[in-house]
Amino acid sequence: MVDLILRGGTVYDGLGAPGFVGDVAISGGRIVAVGGNPGGAPRVLDVTGLAVAPGFVDAHAHSDLVPLMAEPQPFKLLQGVTTEINGNCGFSYAPDASRLEELTGESVPDWTFAQYLEAVAAAGPANHVATLVGHSTLRGAVAGFAETLADGDLERMRDLAAQAFEAGACGLSSGLIYPPGSYAGTDELVALAEVAHRYGVPYTTHMRDEGSGLAAALDEAIEIARRADVRLQVSHCKVAGRRNHGQAGMLLARLRAARAAGVDVRGDQYPYLAGSTVLAALLPPSALAGGHVRDLLASPGERARLRDRAEAGGTGAGLWQDATPDGVLVTGHAEPSFAGRSLAAITADPSLRALTGVPEEDAWEVACALIAADPAATMVISLMDERDMVEIMADPLIGVGSDNGSPAGLEHPRTWGCFPRFLGAYVRERQVVPWEEAVRKMTSATADQFRLTGRGRLAPGAWADVCVFDPDTVGHAGTYAEPAARPSGIVHVLLDGHLVVEHGEFTGERRGRVLRPS
Repeated sequence: MVDLILRGGTVYDGLGAPGFVGDVAISGGRIVAVGGNPGGAPRVLDVTGLAVAPGFVDAHAHSDLVPLMAEPQPFKLLQGVTTEINGNCGFSYAPDASRLEELTGESVPDWTFAQYLEAVAAAGPANHVATLVGHSTLRGAVAGFAETLADGDLERMRDLAAQAFEAGACGLSSGLIYPPGSYAGTDELVALAEVAHRYGVPYTTHMRDEGSGLAAALDEAIEIARRADVRLQVSHCKVAGRRNHGQAGMLLARLRAARAAGVDVRGDQYPYLAGSTVLAALLPPSALAGGHVRDLLASPGERARLRDRAEAGGTGAGLWQDATPDGVLVTGHAEPSFAGRSLAAITADPSLRALTGVPEEDAWEVACALIAADPAATMVISLMDERDMVEIMADPLIGVGSDNGSPAGLEHPRTWGCFPRFLGAYVRERQVVPWEEAVRKMTSATADQFRLTGRGRLAPGAWADVCVFDPDTVGHAGTYAEPAARPSGIVHVLLDGHLVVEHGEFTGERRGRVLRPS
């Protein structure tokens, strides 16, 4: 007698094998049988006609503080996601993240990494979480926004990184378009990645450039991984900027060549043509030096100098030349009137423009005023081309990562619907990859990269993190204007054998755990 049987569904094991109709038996929080005749159970769920897969593993999440919210947040469980990898893009909330508050907009205690994980565990996450330690956070902890490290600073960063890995950090992340991480040279990143090597965890990177300097940025990421002998995860793989479209083949060729040369590299991607980040990313990163962007933008001469740099393009120019004002949607700002409006609309509307203090219709000046008023303001920014996105999506080296924000306000729809959208729009409708490959991309491909042993597969002995979904209806109708729609087609979700989503509804239980590499 086992605890629970999922009977009669099409089973996808997460390893890429074709689906087959069979039963999945669960007992004591683990899978005890797949296929065959598992006998009886006090509870049997008939899942005939549905897909039974491992719970999805989100390779690139920003839910670091979500478990600390007063109410449980099931927005990932409702997508079938049972585990998130947080701490991406160089920003973790420990150790000592208080010095980055101007950029993150979050005031947090000066946690050690161990204290941060203890706080998350005590709060009780809705789903499992694993967390990277961020390079920008390490740099901020020892040097604030200083562009140059003082003697001894790098060794202190290495010590803090080692402490984080001892506490359970699942890797090292960098965000090389954001200060203070953008100030680092390759040698600094290698020195920190060498510490990750000692603990057998990967280096993940939001690279220095995803547009005109994409090739050089890829080369740098691969060089860091090669020199430090670490696994490499290229975050949110894309080709950004209208002038750069058509380079997906180059990106993938570099990843394949690196693997052929002995670098264990993979990547992740979200299935959208727009990204989301801080509005300040429109500016050259140098504008944020020292954490005094407000003071800098108060000077007409400095705004003009930054404009010249931004319009020149290239690495270090920011995202200004990769987008258009009508492709920049302000999603969060200290002045609520701006949220939900494009930069073009704010610039053209005299009443809104008056709130910025800019007298003329000048999108650059309006953007600078918005950032000066709220350096932590956020945007959704249209950057990618569908053909590039689909080519990257089809490659077996690329998994799925949502790059989500907090589940509140006008966030990017990927926060609520990344995984169902991938399955509905690109697997069922576009048939970019078959179902078994789609499931592998969302499960074992990421679990293995971050050494989450026993996750990401349906096999005897594995943890019973399971997603049951309807291939005919799975999807997400969220848009950039109305992102928080409920996904469709996610029927049941289990965490360690406990039903946390049943018939599409969250049961209310906080069953998530803090996961560490093993």
